[in-house]
Amino acid sequence: MRQTQQSQQAHNCQDAPIAQEKTEQQPKIGRIPALIAAVAIVGIAIGIAAGLLTLMLYQVEHFALGYIENAHESGPFNVPAIRRAISVTVGAAIAAVIWWLLRTRTTTVPSVKKAVGGALMPVWQTIVHVLLQIFIVGTGMSIGREVAPRELGAMFGQRFARWVRLGAKDTRMLVAITAAAGLAGVYNAPLAGTFFAVEILLADVTLETVTLAFACSALASWVASLVKGTHTFYLIGKANGLFTPDYMVFALIAGLMLGVAGALFRRGSQWAEKSKPSGAGILWMMPLAGLLTGVVAIAVPQVMGNGRATAQLSFSSKADLAVLPILLLSFVAKAIVTLLTIRSGASGGVLQPGIALGASGGAMLGILWMQMFHTNSIDMYALLGACALLAASQQAPLMAICLVMELADAPINLFVPIGFAVAVSAFTASRLAAPLAALHLPRPSTPVKR
Repeated sequence: MRQTQQSQQAHNCQDAPIAQEKTEQQPKIGRIPALIAAVAIVGIAIGIAAGLLTLMLYQVEHFALGYIENAHESGPFNVPAIRRAISVTVGAAIAAVIWWLLRTRTTTVPSVKKAVGGALMPVWQTIVHVLLQIFIVGTGMSIGREVAPRELGAMFGQRFARWVRLGAKDTRMLVAITAAAGLAGVYNAPLAGTFFAVEILLADVTLETVTLAFACSALASWVASLVKGTHTFYLIGKANGLFTPDYMVFALIAGLMLGVAGALFRRGSQWAEKSKPSGAGILWMMPLAGLLTGVVAIAVPQVMGNGRATAQLSFSSKADLAVLPILLLSFVAKAIVTLLTIRSGASGGVLQPGIALGASGGAMLGILWMQMFHTNSIDMYALLGACALLAASQQAPLMAICLVMELADAPINLFVPIGFAVAVSAFTASRLAAPLAALHLPRPSTPVKR
């Protein structure tokens, strides 16, 4: 009896801190009001930040390369080759030194997924980390810029959650929602932001999660548009939403092929990320990657930047067999240089490079298809390819299809064939995930961060 009482008292003592912690974590204003306030306040803040980051990118491009990207001039095609090489090499060297100091002399900035899991994002280190990502994209390195606003959004969400004393579960949800709102804000893509939160970061689709995520992403998109303006990211020309039966057959074939390509790109990205130098290796590897990017850009200028130039080139191509070598060169060069950039130690995203690869692949397949069926237009094939490869590489079909369709302001009718292609590509990539993960890729010669 005495042992039972002692055991019960010990159990109560163990539960007391937990109960106290739960009590302490209750928001003073109530859970739902706290979440609504967080969505409103952080949504506005990340919208402003996303707009300012976009303007920063334009200013870096203007200073380093002498142009500002837009739908009509999506890449540094008219910039002298020597200036392109100097810009990307010097930019990589500067970023390498700062990242080396940031990673070896101060608190490490965790990934967004780790932040969702509870890892604390330090304030000034995160801000420097974010600005460096925008800087290297502006100088011409081949990597996406969408991680930067996501990291800021995650940091804002974390700080607000601690301020209002949200519980652990609600904090996790809020960090995912505000991080995804950063993606929505920088690209004016509220649907993509919503699905990024519930499909990738949380893997939790509930009415509450979807409602809060969509509200935060929509608010961030609107506020960002007030700062940086509103424009169509990709011009797709004559795509009017009307598609033919052969286009549905093409969706099946392209979905299979680009599903394989997307799975390979995903595996390559994972290898490159795990193989990043953890010490002084970044001081020579990243400048070398910048120099090699500049050399490749002599013949393939569209390889520079986050992938917009490569994708737009595919959307705007002529349905001519003579274009195939250019598209193939763009595809191979973009894939290799992007993986090389990540491997060298740079931080950034692969959403835009994935869209670029998919658009190139879809355009190549579309040109061949149009030799037999003279229907539809090249941009419709490139659009389908972009959605299919992105869905396969991210294993997130809803986010992928919404992001590309929102960026291109595509007709909603195209959700039918493109949705079919995305379903096939995502399924194909999922079946290849285990065999590809079992492959033993060469070990890096420098120590890697675990």
